[in-house]
Formats: sequence, C-alpha cells, structure tokens
Amino acid sequence: MPQPLPPPPLPPAYAPGLHVLATFGAPAPALRDAAGSRQFFTALVARLGLTSVGEVYHEFAENGGFTAVLALTESHLSIHTWPEHGLATFDVFLSNFRQDNHATVRTVYQETLAFFGGSEQAYSEVLR
Repeated sequence: MPQPLPPPPLPPAYAPGLHVLATFGAPAPALRDAAGSRQFFTALVARLGLTSVGEVYHEFAENGGFTAVLALTESHLSIHTWPEHGLATFDVFLSNFRQDNHATVRTVYQETLAFFGGSEQAYSEVLR
C-alpha cells in the first residue's frame, strides 16, 4: 500500500517589517538644525520612494533641540535630539506589506547617521 502524501508546505509567515532603534552622538550644531533635518528627511523619503502622509517638527527653545516624527504609508521615522548632551535617539520602521523594505530601513538609518555626522552608541533591530 502506498504511503500517504505529505501535507503541502505552509505558506511563508508574513513578517510585518524591520524596526531600527538607535542612539548616536553628534555635534551640537547638527542636533539643533531642525530646518536642515526637515530638508534632509523630505529629500530622503522622496528619493527612496516612500510616501509621507504627515510630519511634525517641534523645536525646544531652552536647549535648541528638536523632535521630529514623519508618518509614512509604510509606517514612520522619528528623531529626538539633545544638543546639550550631544545625543540623538532615532527610530525607523517600514512595513513589508508591498515589498521587502529591510534594506531601505537600514539605508534610512545609515544616511541619517551620516547627515548628522553621528557616531553610533546603541543600535538594535526588531523584526516585527
């Protein structure tokens, strides 16, 4: 008697995307430049084919730092700066809904680090 056929393979599990979280040191003037950061992020989002659906930039008068959050159809990116400490925290998450965006997430981070003249202090990747 023939052996029964094995069940068909399961479809690959959907992986929602990659989330990068980082802390980096950078020169205080770069960490105070909200206007330059806005230009940089706007150009980066467009060049990488991402879609911005809203953004908020808030500058802090007491230390010159800023917070920025960009909402993307693919998800988001955010940065918070502390020029008085020479620090920034950054995160970017892009969904894999239409395509694998892992490389794009890493590109966004690397280009952000370069724009700020940053030196990485902490970096983690979370697979969602």
